[in-house]
Amino acid sequence: MTWHRKEPRDPSEGGPIWNAFYKFMAGPATVDDAIEGDTQEARDAWHRDLEARKKWSREQRERKRATHGV
Repeated sequence: MTWHRKEPRDPSEGGPIWNAFYKFMAGPATVDDAIEGDTQEARDAWHRDLEARKKWSREQRERKRATHGV
């Protein structure tokens, strides 16, 4: 007869009390309008930065394709 030992739980799981607290009291974070910022100036700067990052990523993909001949 073999004895099966339960696997230890992951500490990040919490327990039933913590899970209930998190679900009903704290809840997941919301990010409504978090990206946009306060002012139109901040929103415009965010959009410019996003577009610059997308452009950089496109250029990197193109360089990689040119280098590897894909």
